[in-house]
Amino acid sequence: MNRQRINIILLGALLCGYAGAALAERADRNKPVHLEADQASIDDARQVSTFTGNVLLNQGTLSINGEQIVATQGKQGFEHGTATGQPAGFRQKREGLDEYVEGYGARIEYDAVSGIMNIYGQAHVKRGQDDVRGEHITYNPRTEVFQVVGTSLPSPDQGRVRVVIQPKTSSASAPAAEPLSIKPDTRLINPENKP
Repeated sequence: MNRQRINIILLGALLCGYAGAALAERADRNKPVHLEADQASIDDARQVSTFTGNVLLNQGTLSINGEQIVATQGKQGFEHGTATGQPAGFRQKREGLDEYVEGYGARIEYDAVSGIMNIYGQAHVKRGQDDVRGEHITYNPRTEVFQVVGTSLPSPDQGRVRVVIQPKTSSASAPAAEPLSIKPDTRLINPENKP
């Protein structure tokens, strides 16, 4: 087994015991952190580890991927991760629902203590069928609040954000529609009597 692979396994073991708050699914915080990468550089003195090359971080239903992930540890273990890529992405199941929140951007900063995600650079977040786009999106999974900032680059829609919110319908609250009945017409139509 090569030294890089051993380092990745050792860091993964360290992070397993010190995982912070999860993004949305509360049970995730008690799950081990799994990391895969082509290379890893671990600085134990500074408590900073850099993973490069098709990096994938998984903890329960939370998945973060990118070309590089820099993980920082503190007194409570894994505290912060920054993923970069073209794009970097995340996905996690929402608490108590069969629905996922996923997002993409040039850079994703994940605060493991608060669970807050900051997505920068053509940021895009989807929650179910709802869609949010901007230059910077902050998503707080505990309050389910999005904060979106538009682009600062010159463009026809400078400073604009894009949001699509789908109607929330429930089969329990919507009245049941009666089925349409089709009845045959028993009258004969005489082709000679055209209107």
